[in-house]
Amino acid sequence: MTTMWQGCLADTDYFELRSSGGHHYGVWVTTPPSYDPATTQAPAVYVLDGNWAVGMTAPLIVTQKDPMQQIQPYIQVSVGYAGEDAQHWARLRNRDLVPPGEPIAQEFVDAVETGIRTGAMTREEADAYLAELQDTHADAFLSFLTAELHPRIERDYGTAASGHGLFGYSYGGLFSLYTWLTGNPLFETIGAGSPGVVGEDSQIFAMLEKLGDSLPAAQLHLTVNDQELLGDLAVYQNLAKNAATVLHHLTARGGAVTSTVLRETHVTGLQASFLSYLRTCRAR
Repeated sequence: MTTMWQGCLADTDYFELRSSGGHHYGVWVTTPPSYDPATTQAPAVYVLDGNWAVGMTAPLIVTQKDPMQQIQPYIQVSVGYAGEDAQHWARLRNRDLVPPGEPIAQEFVDAVETGIRTGAMTREEADAYLAELQDTHADAFLSFLTAELHPRIERDYGTAASGHGLFGYSYGGLFSLYTWLTGNPLFETIGAGSPGVVGEDSQIFAMLEKLGDSLPAAQLHLTVNDQELLGDLAVYQNLAKNAATVLHHLTARGGAVTSTVLRETHVTGLQASFLSYLRTCRAR
């Protein structure tokens, strides 16, 4: 990392990794202040949407030195896209973060059409964005994280053997819920910020029904934003409503789940949601 970027993202390395499926990922690894794996090994916390999230979440590594509310040591691994794919991260995430067979809610399509009318995206961009939702592979991306990326992080950064975490926001939050419901043994804590469960026919509800009362042991922390629920955008209203429904299902079955309503919008809630996850799941 150049001197300029090192000043912005202290103690952060960057490398690129091509998955066995042929996808090109960028990975930012931020280590704790004064980290020395020879004396103290820290677990990894994987943060999704690295192209967007790394600048807002990686600096929070300093919470490990906060004298008022200290967070347990962790290595942050922010995962995004590299090369030409980095320019298209906002649509490629649909492919990687959405569960296989997830229906495309009409409210989501309507939100994309609104983006065209307001000039936020072109018709070509919108079509490409929606096309990625036609064939989604959260299962393949989860396999990449656990079977390809984690062994490299474990080898190169001397991580602890246990205590690893996962945080995702929006569709990343949907991926977090999906991962939690699969019972993947790598992650002991999972943060799902404003999870993108937009439709009542989401695969998340099907997975919940299939699990019955046998819920995963990992701790799940779920956040939503008050402006999603109180605002006038149907896609965010549905997201907040369905997140609450998921939460009620889980708490009724005694799941290891906590939750918080944040005073944010969907766009501004990322950093606050990550901090809420750290304070709830990783406090000393």
